[in-house]
Amino acid sequence: MKNILIIGANSAIAKAVARACAEEHARLFLLARDSALLAQQKQDLEIRGAATVDFAPLDVTHFSLHEPVLEQALDTLGSIDLAVICHGSLPDQALCAEHFDAALEQFNINALGTISLLTLLGTHMMARKQGCIAVVTSVAGDRGRPSNYVYGAAKGMVSQYVQGLRGRLFPHNVHLVDVRPGFVDTPMTAHLRKGPLWSSPERIAQCLLEGVRLRRHTVYAPGYWRVIMAVVRAIPDALFKRLPL
Repeated sequence: MKNILIIGANSAIAKAVARACAEEHARLFLLARDSALLAQQKQDLEIRGAATVDFAPLDVTHFSLHEPVLEQALDTLGSIDLAVICHGSLPDQALCAEHFDAALEQFNINALGTISLLTLLGTHMMARKQGCIAVVTSVAGDRGRPSNYVYGAAKGMVSQYVQGLRGRLFPHNVHLVDVRPGFVDTPMTAHLRKGPLWSSPERIAQCLLEGVRLRRHTVYAPGYWRVIMAVVRAIPDALFKRLPL
């Protein structure tokens, strides 16, 4: 992969992906809200070996800005071989459960912003008949739990959209990878108690890049989450609703 676009580039997983790509001398274009952090990351990635690093600010909830900023990335890179979508936020579930405005904000961040970007990127790659998109969703999207069903519903929406879009783009030689991490030790989860099932952003990045290389469809990151979630999905609703999850 030579020309790589990373959206949500200031997230821990995206940074790990960018570092790995820089070491392979890729050309990178980074999008995230904080330009100052992007500028710092640019210096680091150039030191690590990136051929070029450019960036632009983007708040994914400003949907009208998606097309012009992607055009800027295309003007800079010439083409996009790999796009990595890796933005998100962890909602206050109790607040979202009581106030729809709070839930809507989280859906805009975790679902609709991603779907807008997927639509634009898919159209571009379909016209080129080449490219790959890797979308970081979550195992939370596999089943709704009382403790985080707003987040899970948003991520599940993206996974369903990716599944359908993958079929649409397949005849045009464009591939989509749905990367579903489990628990990841990042600044977003710093307040949560850690355990043996937690992974580093670097490990998730490795899973993502391997999934791209092998043209996987759904990548559970790490792989043991595939087994865990198969068990979780198999629990009958009559029992599942009683579990303290």
